Amino acid sequence: MSPAAQTAPERAAPPRPAASGQRDAFFDNAKYAAIVLVAVGHAWEPLRDGSRAVSALYMLVYAFHMPAFIIISGYFSRSFEARPEQLKRLVTGLLVPYVIFETAYTFFTRWTDGEPGRPISLLDPLYLTWFLAALFMWRLTAPLWRRLRYAVGVALAVAMLATLSPIGNDLDLQRVLQFLPYFVVGLMLRPEHFRWVRRRAVRIAAVPVFAGALAVAYWAQPRMTGGWFYHRDSAGELGAPPWAGLVMTPVLFVCSLVLVACFLSWVPGRRMWCTVLGTGTLFGYLLHGFVTQAAGRFDWYDRAWVHTPGGALVVTAVAATVVTLLCTPPVRHALRWVVEPRMPWLFRRDP
Repeated sequence: MSPAAQTAPERAAPPRPAASGQRDAFFDNAKYAAIVLVAVGHAWEPLRDGSRAVSALYMLVYAFHMPAFIIISGYFSRSFEARPEQLKRLVTGLLVPYVIFETAYTFFTRWTDGEPGRPISLLDPLYLTWFLAALFMWRLTAPLWRRLRYAVGVALAVAMLATLSPIGNDLDLQRVLQFLPYFVVGLMLRPEHFRWVRRRAVRIAAVPVFAGALAVAYWAQPRMTGGWFYHRDSAGELGAPPWAGLVMTPVLFVCSLVLVACFLSWVPGRRMWCTVLGTGTLFGYLLHGFVTQAAGRFDWYDRAWVHTPGGALVVTAVAATVVTLLCTPPVRHALRWVVEPRMPWLFRRDP
């Protein structure tokens, strides 16, 4: 992703507070780039068997794409104080879509996986919906984390302790706890931190950092399980001794923060063709899973050419194109009633 063509002071400038009714292009560009990586990562999953290169790229992307999303979500949760209007948006923007899409994915999975008896369970998030449940819980606790001393250290300790034993599938709490430090980091960030990562020196340094990370991923791919990057299992469930989680969690945390900083350093700060798509990333996130699951149902990956280097490039381009289309204004306009319902009838009027 090439940096924006700006003067040096403009490149170093932090994301300025958007004027009334105006969004910050930097964050919309970052969210769009992150959602493309999410979709591409899901599309690469069936290609990993037999391809060490794809597996290494997959591992690298999973090391920072969700942390980037979660850090940005935390940054925009800094003002959450559980005021009535904020609680309303929390319900209509996260809780209601969670119920809708958890139900929809259950019915869709019954068809794609041939499991007509699969039950609907709102306590066991299916596929992509875990992020809605997690963000709901993280945002509710945001006022507490902002008032704690050493909040990031405490959140990291919570994540480390979570790896010691299985927690169960209820609300995907293992993910909620293990990804928590990234959300808390976002809460602690200020505009000057984004000024720092967008400096020219950081953008230049990001090139060898990503190259080195890819080389490490290529070396590590046959030697370690990628399950550590999902943050959904305890150390024991990954076949490792309990103490391994106490080591891997902070190590991955630091590595992910470095990669997120490098990723953000490449994000342009000016308005581009993709900026408007950043306002619809939740649509792309929730909807692209249906396409990914349908690909398995129709055996799109069973063709031999798909598992060639050229096929992997085609799959990458298709995934990026599909999620881009799902973020466009026409899709958002047509499905806003599902993803961003207003539901004024649900709440009492303020006195």
